[in-house]
Amino acid sequence: MEQSLRIVMVHTSHPGNIGAAARAMKNMSLSELFLVQPHDFPSAGASARAAGADDVLQSANVVTTLADAVAECRIVIGASARLRSVKWPQLTPREAAALARTESLQAPVAFVFGRESSGLSNQELDLCTHLVHIPSNPAFSSLNVAMAVQIISYELRLCRRSNEPSTDSGTGEGPASNAQMEGLFAHLEQALDEIGFIDVRRSEKLMRRLRRLFHRATPSRDEINILRGILSAAQGRKSMRRNARS
Repeated sequence: MEQSLRIVMVHTSHPGNIGAAARAMKNMSLSELFLVQPHDFPSAGASARAAGADDVLQSANVVTTLADAVAECRIVIGASARLRSVKWPQLTPREAAALARTESLQAPVAFVFGRESSGLSNQELDLCTHLVHIPSNPAFSSLNVAMAVQIISYELRLCRRSNEPSTDSGTGEGPASNAQMEGLFAHLEQALDEIGFIDVRRSEKLMRRLRRLFHRATPSRDEINILRGILSAAQGRKSMRRNARS
């Protein structure tokens, strides 16, 4: 299971936090670390805080964008304490770990942790299917990012020690990856603009609501292809109507 669970850290400022997160991961038998444009890495500071988890640091995947880090994933769980105008499905750490444990049997699952100062942006949260909230003192609720990684890693460890769930999804189809979902969303926005349903310049909130809708539905790869075929047909008919009027 460990190979299909990844920790993603976005724009981490302090290399010590990367090292501490790597140590937390190794403590709990996790090894897949993705770093999105870290401020300082590789770093002696990260190695010092890793305290023996150098193999996790050495095998870390450094990527340019969050989309690159989660492209293969179907479930992407973002850590965020801020309330949003469009609500994501919000889980406790234990619920998130249970979901990740089940879904990782079919496709990689990512836990995403944002910047020390400001967390994840709305655009980055658009790539997440769920949010995880770690309960804490309301008067002092901001957790250090490495501490947050430790808590999630511990919950994943607890899940690993429980009985394995059934691997039969009942559908006979694999789940769509994050990259395939993003392809659907780009196609959907284009089609809605072409048929005159939305103005792309003012559609940000609507598209976030549609993202939530399709993520809740958890479509398979084949279902994504069906949906995109419908969108293509709608675009074609719109073009044919325009040609008929001209």
